[in-house]
Amino acid sequence: CPSCGIPITTVWPRPVLGCGGRQSLRDPDNPYVCLQCRMECRDVPAETLYDVLHDIEYRKKWDSNVIETFDIARLTVNADVGYYSWRCPKPLKNRDVITLRSWLPMGTDYIIMNYSVKHPKYPPRKDLVRAVSIQTGYLIQSTGPKSCVITYLAQVDPKGSLPKWVVNKSSQFLAPKAMKKMYKACVKYPEWKQKHQPHFKPWLHPEQSPLPSLALSELSVQHADSLENIDESAVAESREERVGGAGGEGSDDDTSLT
Repeated sequence: CPSCGIPITTVWPRPVLGCGGRQSLRDPDNPYVCLQCRMECRDVPAETLYDVLHDIEYRKKWDSNVIETFDIARLTVNADVGYYSWRCPKPLKNRDVITLRSWLPMGTDYIIMNYSVKHPKYPPRKDLVRAVSIQTGYLIQSTGPKSCVITYLAQVDPKGSLPKWVVNKSSQFLAPKAMKKMYKACVKYPEWKQKHQPHFKPWLHPEQSPLPSLALSELSVQHADSLENIDESAVAESREERVGGAGGEGSDDDTSLT
């Protein structure tokens, strides 16, 4: 808000094709979790937010849910393939995903989108549930020299029948908290970047990319029905998660961003 500097975040469900128009995150006829968030950042330039979303080394600092993340290969100057695994609220199984990501600067605005693909060298792991990104991405719109608005859209099949408390927590607590942490990361990014390869930004300068090239023909779309489906609908929320309140992430301490 204007008085305290905390970004304004709005979260609401998004219906997708097959949802029958119902405004719900998940129901028996809709296997997808559909979510859209919007955050106003009054003291973060659009280009800084764009850098933060791309900088994989910095993400390991601010994203407390990440287990492992890395880029695999590049397809074009503005498209690559990457791996991301994340912690789910206990006692659910953790998830991972392989995605093809593309990005496009549009003047002072930016867009990043991804969807799931299969890579022959990264099959599903036994210790994680392979989720599917149907369509996930960010739209960053500049509202001034030092302000912007970010809209986040997620249409994901987490591969499993999730309990209602997970869906409710995702929309009411986890998504707003993740956006707030992203905002804090953006505020600290310029200082951090000055100490960590300040001129290395392959998303802006493709000639800097160290990734091997990969032909699109080596990939295929990851269809959800080809993956194992697990039933976690009866899993109860752990005491640790209830005490943690917003997903067991603990406090919003950001000392790791230095």
